[in-house]
Amino acid sequence: MPGYPAYRARRLRATPILRRLVQETRVTRDDLIYPMFVTHAETSEISSMPGIYRFCVQDLCSELEQVAGLGIPGVILFGIPPEKDAAGSGAYDDGGILPQALRAARKAVGNDLLLIADVCLCEYTSHGHCGIVEGDRILNDPTLQLLSRAACVYAEAGADIIAPSDMMDGRIGAIRRALDQSGFADTPILAYAVKYASAFYGPFREAADSAPQFGDRRSYQMAPHNRREAYREAAMDVEEGADILMVKPALPCLDIISDISRQFSLPVAAYNVSGEYAMLKAAALNGWIDGERAIAETLTAIKRAGADIILTYHAKEFVQRGMER
Repeated sequence: MPGYPAYRARRLRATPILRRLVQETRVTRDDLIYPMFVTHAETSEISSMPGIYRFCVQDLCSELEQVAGLGIPGVILFGIPPEKDAAGSGAYDDGGILPQALRAARKAVGNDLLLIADVCLCEYTSHGHCGIVEGDRILNDPTLQLLSRAACVYAEAGADIIAPSDMMDGRIGAIRRALDQSGFADTPILAYAVKYASAFYGPFREAADSAPQFGDRRSYQMAPHNRREAYREAAMDVEEGADILMVKPALPCLDIISDISRQFSLPVAAYNVSGEYAMLKAAALNGWIDGERAIAETLTAIKRAGADIILTYHAKEFVQRGMER
């Protein structure tokens, strides 16, 4: 045909082996971190997150052995204490649920799995906020002292990586100094550098019983409308000593993941959060979408945007069902 282009894009789509040959983005188990919840109570499934559980310590260790056996590099652990108070004291109690879990996990899996400890107060405070509260204000600097204590307790209990998720200003620097002074200079910090005040955290708050009892978290988490602010937040964390930068949530923030991956040389993580998981699961269980294809496509999009590491509740299923392609 006169004028027809010499290049035909379909030539390289004609067969499965050709498509594999020219595939630009691949998600493998090596890209994934599996988020897990540990509780003092009995193991129970989270109603809004089918297939995801709050594990007692014993069951957690059994599950970790399975995760390690699948070749997934690591897990991030969230603790759910038996009691909560205004100061979130369970977060930095050496005998608390997360230190207990870390010590047990280390015995169960040795060094076959990276153990990442989430550092925040929201799971441990009676008011559900991520910091110390005075009236209707969340106090920044007094919270830093408690977060630093928690980070050191977790490192002592066996955490390989510390992951502060609170969004207090200056917390990366405060935690870095505390870890260094406590003999943990080699412990990396995975910073929740860009964390938006998102509607997609709802199922997590059910899982951790951590919904705020008053107000919301918009005075410390970022407004979803802002893009340039993400650079400022990430730049502060880099200057303060972060080793990995994370964007949360992932799917509504693919542009931000792309920005951060291009602007900084540190590894970039993205958290495929609870609400994103719940939506896909609900649609798949109702037969509205092909669940496996949707999971693979979702994780591919996150990696294609620039994420080096993906925290996802789909990690175990992704590997078990052979979605690596």
